[in-house]
Amino acid sequence: MRLQTRLILLIGTLLFAVIVALTFSFERLLITTLEKSIGASALKLAKAVAEMDVIQNAFEEEDPSAIIQPVVEEIRLETDAEYIVIGNREGIRYAHPLADRIGKEMVGGDNGPVLKGMSIISKAIGSMGPSLRGKTPIYNDKNEIIGIVSVGILMKDIEISAQSYRNRVLFFAGIALILGCGGAIWISSSVKRSIHGLEPKEIGLLYQEKRAILETIHEGIIAVNREGIVTLANHTAMMLIDPKERRVITGQYVQDVIPGTRLLEVMQSGVAEKDQEMVINDHAVVVNRLPIYDHEHRIVGAVSSFRNKSELLRLTEELTQVKRYTEALRAQTHEYSNKLYTIYGLIQLESYQEAMDLITHETDVHQNLIQFLLQEIPDPIIGGILIGKFNRGSELKVKVEIDRSSSFKDIPGHISRNQLVAIIGNLIDNAMEAALGSKPENRWVSVKLHDKGNQLMIEVSDSGSGIAEAGTDRLFERGYSTKGERNRGFGLSIVNGAVQQLHGTIACHNSPAGGAVFTVKIPKTGGNIHDSGRNH
Repeated sequence: MRLQTRLILLIGTLLFAVIVALTFSFERLLITTLEKSIGASALKLAKAVAEMDVIQNAFEEEDPSAIIQPVVEEIRLETDAEYIVIGNREGIRYAHPLADRIGKEMVGGDNGPVLKGMSIISKAIGSMGPSLRGKTPIYNDKNEIIGIVSVGILMKDIEISAQSYRNRVLFFAGIALILGCGGAIWISSSVKRSIHGLEPKEIGLLYQEKRAILETIHEGIIAVNREGIVTLANHTAMMLIDPKERRVITGQYVQDVIPGTRLLEVMQSGVAEKDQEMVINDHAVVVNRLPIYDHEHRIVGAVSSFRNKSELLRLTEELTQVKRYTEALRAQTHEYSNKLYTIYGLIQLESYQEAMDLITHETDVHQNLIQFLLQEIPDPIIGGILIGKFNRGSELKVKVEIDRSSSFKDIPGHISRNQLVAIIGNLIDNAMEAALGSKPENRWVSVKLHDKGNQLMIEVSDSGSGIAEAGTDRLFERGYSTKGERNRGFGLSIVNGAVQQLHGTIACHNSPAGGAVFTVKIPKTGGNIHDSGRNH
């Protein structure tokens, strides 16, 4: 059964039961009130008749009925009483609306208390049917009870009076029921709209799907309402915020959970913040913050997604490494194609000696480089990036020199090779780009790698124009480029991030020849090394 139908039936049934109960209660109260009012009026009339001198004196006459009947009948006709009956102590009637019943015994069996001096209101079945009676004794001058006055209203007359009121109550009850059913339909339709026409099972399924999706996302996600109370947090978020206790943070104030968060500012301004960096529980994270709008475009909360910066850096490094390998293969293919065409041309010109000299030279250069790398830089990942950059430099007509005093054998296992590749590759790329700005005959990049002592040292210098003093402070800022072009300024930012992850330092200065020199020092034990150069 659909939710809307169930709501209508539930509200309609409840409303019907309440209205029916109230209607019967009111009817019962109305009849009780009528009986009390009519009974009190009948008793009052009975007392008035009992106190009439003509009635009291008539009991001393030989034929009391001849005097009492006309008087009582006149009173009955002027009032709403169905009957007024007067009898003596023995219950013999002296007055009755039906003359043939005068002289006969009163019926109903409720004269006992009256003969004891009590005035009562009772229900009894008399000679005219069920009735509500008011009875009181008649006293003589000596204060002796000499008779009984009974004023009665037939129950059917009371029922007729109650019926008119009951019809009105039922009329208004019907109107209330119709309005209530209309309200039930409106409420159910409103509820249906507020839940976007979904059924409870569909809502439950969506909730389960949402929870499953949130838990499979590697990013931490936190949502807050307008008051800044956390309404949603997935497992990744709780692990980043409190990895030890893993406490439930929903229902808490967001500033108590993440001190310094800007979610409240985002709600105030309505402006999204993307790729912002902050520290959560000693973890550097990259954060995105967006306001949440309702269907009326009012801000009702905000949501934040964040991911460990080291994970993003690792992904960036992997993509960068793939790109470097691709560029290296392309450069190598291009370079060797040119050399093969040159050798092919020399052979066609029958310049065999020149062809052999070129082959020998190229073989010696590459063989010497490979032999040197195998001996001094045995790590295949670092050796591979150096060969790739060497070939890339040959394609760009930039001489990439690897200092023959370099040695990079003692690399601790805990130091990520991907991070070292990110540092070396981006520094060489940056240096080759700078070298392209110098004269063609003076384009070179020099690379030195050392592993002596308790630290690793990487030094890359170039023949470029050097570092402008005005841009030194922003050199490692993400997206900043001295060339002022878009989609640039990421290489040195990646280098700086990798260095920080390895607890190292990076320094830069201009060489006397005018080019830039970048020096990276990484502790082998994971501690901090203080450098005398400019730290970033």
